[in-house]
Amino acid sequence: MTTVEPVRAGDAGPAPTSGPGLSAAVPLRRWLALVAVAVGTFSMVTAEQLPMGLLTPIGGAFDISEGTAGLMVTVPGLVASATAPLLPVLIRRGDRRTVLIALLGLMAAANLLSVLAPNFAVLLASRFLIGVSIGGFWALAAGIAVRMVPAEHVGRATAITFGGATAANVLGVPAGTLIGEFSSWRVAFATVGGLGLLVVAALLFLLPSLPASDPVRLRTLAAQFRNRAVRTGVLTTFLLVGGHFAAFTFVSPVLQDVSGIGRSMVGPLLLVFGVAGILGNFLAGAVVGRDVRRVVMAIGLLLAAILALFPLVGTSPVGGIVLLIGWGLAFGGVPVSVQTWILQSAPREAEAATALNASVFNLAIAIGALFGGILVDAATLTTALWVGAAVGLLTTLTVWRTRGVSA
Repeated sequence: MTTVEPVRAGDAGPAPTSGPGLSAAVPLRRWLALVAVAVGTFSMVTAEQLPMGLLTPIGGAFDISEGTAGLMVTVPGLVASATAPLLPVLIRRGDRRTVLIALLGLMAAANLLSVLAPNFAVLLASRFLIGVSIGGFWALAAGIAVRMVPAEHVGRATAITFGGATAANVLGVPAGTLIGEFSSWRVAFATVGGLGLLVVAALLFLLPSLPASDPVRLRTLAAQFRNRAVRTGVLTTFLLVGGHFAAFTFVSPVLQDVSGIGRSMVGPLLLVFGVAGILGNFLAGAVVGRDVRRVVMAIGLLLAAILALFPLVGTSPVGGIVLLIGWGLAFGGVPVSVQTWILQSAPREAEAATALNASVFNLAIAIGALFGGILVDAATLTTALWVGAAVGLLTTLTVWRTRGVSA
């Protein structure tokens, strides 16, 4: 677990958690640094999920099916799932500030490669690099809040840091989709890369040195599997995220083909989805501390109901929009819920447990998108929706059957 070190003269290290006169004193520079990390999280999540709103134009540009285009989500997810637990081990005592900045720079370079990609193979290679940057960034960014502020401010700092992920759903992916619609998908990738470079500049100026005081080792990661609550939380993450992305990766064709909504409306509707997601994040965050199990079970049931109803009730624009809003509300509560479960399960080994969960989160994105693509190509969009619904129900049943496990 990463510990918080006292600030020494001339040292820009982490803020102390206690001490005379330090109960509420957090320099503005530290809050600005956390905001910059949040924008970095925003750019990373946007880069990972951007193809979801652009599958149709990218598929048309390279003459490939929408299922094949879904590999742009699968590849970075698989790579990120490997990078998240391994990078903290590989860098050992390396300065987290340097690594975070390098990963953001890699993301920007990968998006530039996407812009210049002459064929789908090169585009997939750029998505591989995106996966490296995402997995490493998530694994390290999770511990930034603890290092930067006193204990009484950690909750607010964590909300800021992870708020970038929710904001990406609200603004990032919808905005990227709109940019792609009004210009081209290459311009959308270029915009995300440019944002990454701006964050690099901000972190170089704002983020203090963050040396690791207790490096993560492979045995620390392996030890998390002996914690039954962590195992249950990781399985819950896999099911919720995998089921969601089996369907949501193809939300653009779903809205067009199932609900009869025009392609030009997909971007604005993804913005609506994102706004619903941020509301779901706040609603789940307000109650998840009291009983995280019940919150996770409710999310699983809601996702199952919405995805199962989509082929039945979402066959009109109005029905599709209403269900999309409900979908956003439900999934908006997933990140804060699964992260709370993990932190409650392993409070003394938060960095290792979070790295493991980040790995599974990204693996679930990859497998969900891959399996969804197979279903879309081999069967129909409706099949992907029903499978996503079944996995949501399975999540609720899994958590209910482990009711003796305390998160």
